Amino acid sequence: MPSSSVLPQKRASEIASSAGKRQISIKQTPEEEARAKDYFQSHVFDDHFKQDLKKQIADSQPYRWGTIQNLIDDDLLRNVRKEIISEISFKKKETDIYKVFQSGDLANLSGMTKQDLERLPSLYKLRSAIYSQTFRDYVSYVTGCGKLSGVKTDMSINTYSKGCHLLTHDDVIGSRRVSFILYMPEPGKTWKPHYGGSLRLFDSVVPNVPRSDYYCKLTPQFNQIAFFTVQPGLSFHDVEEVRVDKQRLSIQGWFHIPQAGEDGYIPGEQERTEAKSTLQQLESKELKEYDFPKIQYNELPPLETQELGTLVGKESDYLSSLDLEYLQKYMNPSLLTAGSIERLNNIFAEESVVDVHTFLSEEYLGDLKKQMKQLELNEYPEMPQKQDQVVFPWKLAVPPHKQRYCYIDGLQKQNIDNAQSIAQINQVKSIELPNFELTKNIFELLKPEVAQRLEEARGSNPSLTSIHDVSIRLCELASFFKSVSFKKWLMAVTGLRPTHDQILARRFRPGHDFTLASKLDLATDDRLLDGLLEATLNLTPSSGWESGEFGGYELCMGTDEPEAEETAEEGLNEDEAAIYKASGEDSVVYESQACWNKLSLMYRDSSVLKFVKYVSFNAPGSRWDVSCGWLCAKDESEESG
Repeated sequence: MPSSSVLPQKRASEIASSAGKRQISIKQTPEEEARAKDYFQSHVFDDHFKQDLKKQIADSQPYRWGTIQNLIDDDLLRNVRKEIISEISFKKKETDIYKVFQSGDLANLSGMTKQDLERLPSLYKLRSAIYSQTFRDYVSYVTGCGKLSGVKTDMSINTYSKGCHLLTHDDVIGSRRVSFILYMPEPGKTWKPHYGGSLRLFDSVVPNVPRSDYYCKLTPQFNQIAFFTVQPGLSFHDVEEVRVDKQRLSIQGWFHIPQAGEDGYIPGEQERTEAKSTLQQLESKELKEYDFPKIQYNELPPLETQELGTLVGKESDYLSSLDLEYLQKYMNPSLLTAGSIERLNNIFAEESVVDVHTFLSEEYLGDLKKQMKQLELNEYPEMPQKQDQVVFPWKLAVPPHKQRYCYIDGLQKQNIDNAQSIAQINQVKSIELPNFELTKNIFELLKPEVAQRLEEARGSNPSLTSIHDVSIRLCELASFFKSVSFKKWLMAVTGLRPTHDQILARRFRPGHDFTLASKLDLATDDRLLDGLLEATLNLTPSSGWESGEFGGYELCMGTDEPEAEETAEEGLNEDEAAIYKASGEDSVVYESQACWNKLSLMYRDSSVLKFVKYVSFNAPGSRWDVSCGWLCAKDESEESG
């Protein structure tokens, strides 16, 4: 991939710093405008082709989109690709939502000297052609989207190499009207579906809530353009991870609504469009009804709350002999000594976070690690790929523009395939409480039937392993974290008294799963602390995660940086708070790689974002964990103050 630029350093930095300065006019001379058609292949403007394309877009699903193969003059685009490879610098950008190598905004080509432009003549022609009146009118006609601006431009070059990806979003930012991607993988060679890097489009359950599985996908080829009308809450799409050692080069951009003084300008239209921003929609309380699992901290039973309350101020008496006997069945005995608890307490008091290595005892773990490895190598039935393949008691976290992972929450089965069933779930407001022992029993009851089918299947593959044994152990651990004895140990280490809890067993599958950065969303209660006590028991059996290259790590970052202006297809700004691996990692306050048998304890308030990075298709395996959260009581001095 291009790693350096032969452009003068000043010009290279100007291009790189121009992202976000969008209102830059491309002043087309009459001669340039007259030549614009010459830069496209002749069939593009054929009347029959144009009418067929318009009809295809009108009939397209899941929303209005289209594609044109062999768009640009072949020689011109090949020369563009050569110029990009030899002259343009790319910068790696990585956030919770994407990983990509990107140039600066190509609008700044207009400000380059004649000498510098001589190095990029084909690229300059291409950009002029794309934003010419001729092609803007063409796109406007076939999409039926209305007039497009020739003043406001927005275009950059991206290269997706192995591991690069972009997760689900709808492109609704500011004044965007049409999104486009012009693909430039290696010419003369077919880009095959198993390479990854496809554009995938998502249908919606309701506006602003995409379905978990994609509706259709486009595998890109050289000199092919894909475009779609940016439709608030509907135009959800992603870029599938590139799975092989190949470069998927592309030019990404947007056509915007007309600006003041342009033909088609409508006063107030931009303000109304910006009001429909995805970010605002994500914050809508109504739309959170479609989030599963629910962020729901259940109040502890009164007797349990009372027992924990009697321990306040009696640190030396937290753990009785019965508590120690119970905890020793699960935990590393060395963590139950007074000295160990004091050491962890001192670290937590100073840092508000502490990593507890070798948390579970080797005796309790037994052959669990071996079982989990065998499961990942020879899973039966195969690892679920789509939502309807996830079998209860496992469920799938949705919607995919926020999160996707498999989880067990100890609750009954729920149908979240359609808006009507989701509305019923939210209306009923079930008072059912999590019961991991019951969930474990469901697995136990299924075990003979599964074992029989497994034995039959093993006739052709003796190594096949069922998920049921692993799931039973995860339910056991979830029950352990809900025990009074563990909460007493937790109080001793953190000095915080839990009053409400939520426990999830989770699996993040390679090539599928993640959580996007989110703030805490806690109800105001004067009796409780404003933050959340969290614990993550990482039980990832595979090795090789240390570099972070395969994702799967849990990361927390401060929100003191400027808020994101953009979260959209291949064109995010450096100002975005979620960028943590571009020019530095100053905003990162905590990072934990996928690993085996480590408990991370943390107290987090609303100033800290948290996410689990998308797990790469090429990862060593799944990330497995038990995720816990506790609301905690204010101490007596805070309440009286």
